[in-house]
Amino acid sequence: MAFSPQQTILELGEAFYDPVEAAAFPKAILRFRNDRAAAQVGLADLDDDRWIAHFARFEPLPGSLARPLALRYHGHQFRVYNPDIGDGRGFLFAQLREGGGDGRGRLLDLGTKGSGTTPYSRFGDGRLTLKGGVREVLATEMLEALGVETSRSFSLIETGEALVRGDEPSPTRSSVLVRLSHGHIRIGTFQRLAYFGQEAEMARLAAYVLRHLHGEEPGAEPALQLLGNVVARTARLAGRFMAAGFVHGVLNSDNINVTGESFDYGPWRWAPEWDPAFTAAYFDQQGLHAFGRQPEAIYWDAMQLAASLTLIAPQEELAGVLEGFGARYQEEVAAALLWRLGVVPRGAAEDSHLIAAMERALNGSGVGLDRFFFDFFGGARPAGYPARFDGFAAQLAAYAPRKSRDHPYWRNPEPCAMLIDEVEAIWAAIDREEDWAPFTHKIAAVRAMGDALK
Repeated sequence: MAFSPQQTILELGEAFYDPVEAAAFPKAILRFRNDRAAAQVGLADLDDDRWIAHFARFEPLPGSLARPLALRYHGHQFRVYNPDIGDGRGFLFAQLREGGGDGRGRLLDLGTKGSGTTPYSRFGDGRLTLKGGVREVLATEMLEALGVETSRSFSLIETGEALVRGDEPSPTRSSVLVRLSHGHIRIGTFQRLAYFGQEAEMARLAAYVLRHLHGEEPGAEPALQLLGNVVARTARLAGRFMAAGFVHGVLNSDNINVTGESFDYGPWRWAPEWDPAFTAAYFDQQGLHAFGRQPEAIYWDAMQLAASLTLIAPQEELAGVLEGFGARYQEEVAAALLWRLGVVPRGAAEDSHLIAAMERALNGSGVGLDRFFFDFFGGARPAGYPARFDGFAAQLAAYAPRKSRDHPYWRNPEPCAMLIDEVEAIWAAIDREEDWAPFTHKIAAVRAMGDALK
């Protein structure tokens, strides 16, 4: 497959980014390369030396961006507006087309985390801990396997610096991560333009997103068209988070991509049980981004996009588009849960009743989410469940399986999971014993699960 480099972001102009330089790292030890993703964008033939040259020293990919760009944006962080943020420890390194050189694949970005300081670093060092990089690889692999549209961890390279962090034992090891994602434009990018009253730039950005990220030509009302797309895409993201049992932890408006793709994994967790109050971030004292409040948090962020777009469109019409989020979310969460249960939908009303029965059975039951979906996949009727699951199981029996259980994954005694104790054990093996085998084995297990679910 041919590599198809792009420079599309340059259409926006210098008001949207700052050229920056990557940090010079003392070492470059390749810890993870996503050859599966690389094959889909024409970069699988890079040997390790060239890989390190591009993704640790950030030598430009031929035909793509000549210099890295730190993107400008603002955002609400736990609902407090912050105009002093932007790409503070990462940058846009390159753009390319998915699927090779025919020019018809999605526009993708290669962005970084831990690549050095930028004008938006404030008092940070622009670095990423190796533990943070390992955690992001594990999160993105698991989310992809569970059907969530996510940035993909493309490369992880240990960089040889000792970092001091207040929330983990220090000094700790450092790394630089490269992500492959469908755009880096955030809701916070629009908020910044609204903050400065930049109407022309707002119109230009809306047209860019519609044309290059949503695959549509701007119509008569591009702001309404854009908001409608983002409402649909973020509602789908919320539904898939719930079906995956995933808690992002920091669903701020600078962490919501206008393509509806999940990215930027800090204090994430998988919920052990169906517990709406379960939180991922120790600093989320009010539970704003708790498991069960994620749809609300994502909707609130979509509201900030609508508010920003009032610079170029009527508020009343934008509000009407925004109102569609709730109904769209209900459709998306039902579809995502049925997909994970491995059954074919039977219609909105019946599907809604099944999901309600599932939630009643799971709430307070103590049954692990991963165990539950593993056992009931394809409409199976497992033994040993308490009577509270009988009503759900009876309703599920009416559903046809969308896929058989003949994949070897279903013969495992335990489901594949990504609970925090195992994540910590994987990191401990790396940090204390330089043992990367549990990390490698976990990625293989996650991918096998993903194959079984597809």
